[in-house]
Amino acid sequence: MLRLDYLSCVLTVASTILIGRRCWEGWALAGVNSVIICIIGLRTDQLGFIPANIFCVVMSGINLYAWRRSRTVEERPTADLKLTQFATDELTPR
Repeated sequence: MLRLDYLSCVLTVASTILIGRRCWEGWALAGVNSVIICIIGLRTDQLGFIPANIFCVVMSGINLYAWRRSRTVEERPTADLKLTQFATDELTPR
């Protein structure tokens, strides 16, 4: 039988490492982990876990959306064009 507590432990460590490395996948794993903790809370009749982890699922979704959106803004080529223009201006003889 699958031990959800061990799976949650592994997901907690993995998501923390990924978020620390600024990888958006960490927020996705954190959301999955919060759902697993809700299931654990239901199975063990520890209902206090559920509201807190529903909040965590929502926060993980918001953070995942924000990080993915900021990544696409950072990857626009206009920043490279500005840097290239600046570099060519500096190298032009006066």
